Amino acid sequence: MKTYPVLTNAGDPEEAGFSAKRLRKVDSLIECDVQAGFPGAVLLVVKDAKVVKHSAYGYKKKYEGLSKLEHPFTMEKDTMFDLASNTKMYALNFALQHLSSIGKVDLNARVQDFIPEFKDQPADDIKGKNAIRIVDLLTHCAGFPADPGYYDPKKAGSLYSQDRERTLKMLCQTPLQYKPGSLHLYSDVDYMLLGYIIEKITDKRLDHYVENEIYKPLGLKRTVFNPLQKGFKQNEFAATELLGNTRDGIVHFPNIRTDTLQGEVHDEKAFYSMGGVSGHAGLFSTANDLAVLLQVMLNGGGYGDVKIFDQQTINTFVNPSHDPTFGLGWRRNGDSGMAWMFGSFASPKAIGHTGWTGTLTIIDVEYQLGIVLLTNKKHSPVLEPENNPNLFLGDTFETAKYGKIITAIYEALLRKSYRPGG
Repeated sequence: MKTYPVLTNAGDPEEAGFSAKRLRKVDSLIECDVQAGFPGAVLLVVKDAKVVKHSAYGYKKKYEGLSKLEHPFTMEKDTMFDLASNTKMYALNFALQHLSSIGKVDLNARVQDFIPEFKDQPADDIKGKNAIRIVDLLTHCAGFPADPGYYDPKKAGSLYSQDRERTLKMLCQTPLQYKPGSLHLYSDVDYMLLGYIIEKITDKRLDHYVENEIYKPLGLKRTVFNPLQKGFKQNEFAATELLGNTRDGIVHFPNIRTDTLQGEVHDEKAFYSMGGVSGHAGLFSTANDLAVLLQVMLNGGGYGDVKIFDQQTINTFVNPSHDPTFGLGWRRNGDSGMAWMFGSFASPKAIGHTGWTGTLTIIDVEYQLGIVLLTNKKHSPVLEPENNPNLFLGDTFETAKYGKIITAIYEALLRKSYRPGG
């Protein structure tokens, strides 16, 4: 049986091809933001299966409601974070890559092959659901709107649902917004449907499947959905929005949370409509656990004596699709427009994803480099709730924008390992 590399700690940064001095510049950038009001972050850098850097900054909780805590809770290296859309990669994509590699799913199979009730409705203006394939969902070209807002009757109308079983039915009835294949529109609906397909294939709820079939064999104990229901305590988590999902008091819908969120998924569709378990959001993890998942990708699909998928499957998922900046779900450093995420010096082979709550993962096989940057940037006041309810104070810092931090990490690579632009 093949044995794959496992993570070990580098004795010092130079041992793994990094400059300790230049890595201190990374610390300075993040620490400067924290001093100026940024909530907190955890950074982990892996090179050649060695953990080069693992640092925590700032606070996992500094507000209770809109009030600053007199004694904020310090960020810790093992703090758990709401991964938001990184769920798409490390739950959904990992599950689909595994099932694809063992022949349990054909990416060109139709959604209808797994969910017979997924079909055009007589009143639908745009038809075409019968031909939509799994690969169309993965490339966000299936025809769905970005966000039907199932949890809010004002947004969802007849699709309104705050019950998971009903929501699965409403997914199938969601009208197409454009002709399948004619447009690329990033949509959570695509990954909600993919999660439903995985549940149909495995006959297990998505969280039960990935936690037992992927994370447990890899030895991961802090990568879960609905963690507060599985023995974890609130103080183990980085807090997110200050007043539930209200955007500092201006958003209202039935059953909306109003307390500071900590240990519950922020995403409204995941929490209210999908019971905390969805293919698009809901996963919590730590930098350490994510580093293992990144190493699985760098290793070609395995870790230690565990094989999750194979290199051929990885290639299928990470190669360019309709857009050079997208694989099958994975974001790619496909052109200069991706520098906001990958920085200025990542290789063209670099892949990864971001999450709305402030999470970033980068996997650069060219340099056998993995970067996990987890922040709780949404744990801060909304700047102008009435004008832009989605812009938080935390979003305005460089740490929250990613690119400058990632560039500094690449610049810390020693020349024998890396040459800027090369």
